[in-house]
Amino acid sequence: MGKPTNLHEYEVLARKRLPPMAFNYYAGGANDEFTVDDNLREWQRIRLLPRVLVNVDQIDIRTTVLGQALSMPVMIAPCGCNMLAHPEGECAVARAAAAEQIVQVASTVASYTLEEIAAASSGQRWFQLYCYRDRAVTRDLVQRAEAAGYSALCLTVDVPCLGRRERDVRDSFYPPNGLSLRNLERYALDKPACAPGNSSLAKYASEQWDSSLTWDIIPWLRSIMHMPIVLKGVLAPADAKLAIEQGVAGIIVSNHGGRQLDTTIGTTEALREIVDQAAGQIDILVDGGIRRGTDVVKAIALGAKAALIGRPYLWGLAVDGEAGVRHVLQLLRDEIILAMALVGRTTLKDLDRTLLRFGSR
Repeated sequence: MGKPTNLHEYEVLARKRLPPMAFNYYAGGANDEFTVDDNLREWQRIRLLPRVLVNVDQIDIRTTVLGQALSMPVMIAPCGCNMLAHPEGECAVARAAAAEQIVQVASTVASYTLEEIAAASSGQRWFQLYCYRDRAVTRDLVQRAEAAGYSALCLTVDVPCLGRRERDVRDSFYPPNGLSLRNLERYALDKPACAPGNSSLAKYASEQWDSSLTWDIIPWLRSIMHMPIVLKGVLAPADAKLAIEQGVAGIIVSNHGGRQLDTTIGTTEALREIVDQAAGQIDILVDGGIRRGTDVVKAIALGAKAALIGRPYLWGLAVDGEAGVRHVLQLLRDEIILAMALVGRTTLKDLDRTLLRFGSR
């Protein structure tokens, strides 16, 4: 295979290049992985209704999220342990995101420190937070991110405990030598203990991440820093309502890429309901199953401000490092522009639900 022509081909190449345990860690989902598959299929079930004889000579796909300018409605989702894909890990991703003028959301469980990621580029970035049982650790992580110039805090709220990822259980997933959770090094929490017959990350999460979180965490976080808060992992409109009441700046509609609770509703269905609940009060984003520019167009038409990609940029990173991530983003950019032209819409503001038809399940 030559240079990939789409994101699916990057996955095929990445599977050949990555060790099986690393590929399974990225690709796998919870239990039977129905939700992983559904995330892809649900975007495909939505059909587009093009308009014709529209002047589409100039297409503008720029947008803003939390007031930050993006060159297109795509962002880098937080994914842990990017060094499993490439030695430069999150730092290579940071440079690619900056070059393409989009936001990188860096993970708590990154394989480089949040300071190293910030130093890797002058681009825009948010910090994704897992809350630790030791609130002093959580406080320090958040304040380090703010000091390093991260512009928003992305609080993941769908992991009171880690979903059962059976690929990781079969592989006894364990970060290989030379790879650790570098952000946690100063707290001596950077090396998950080996767990034969289980995932070391699942064992680590059960021991270290705070499963007692309630909505009280939001005012506490606001009391220790000034970054806007975005909640990642919301599916229920009732939770979106509570989030708005708590004054969050945004919501990422997400089922964690199918890696937490299997057979949840898809993010396309949840997105529609949460956009309606939010009624324009805050920015709504979405992730899960985005593989084509048409998926992004559909997400915007449903009311999202942007879509986040996770696995696809990891496949690009595995195949060709920073250049691979950039190419993944460029492929998406070109597909979005082409899709906009072919549906007869010239700006993102022109995208609405009149463009969409919903197929049968």
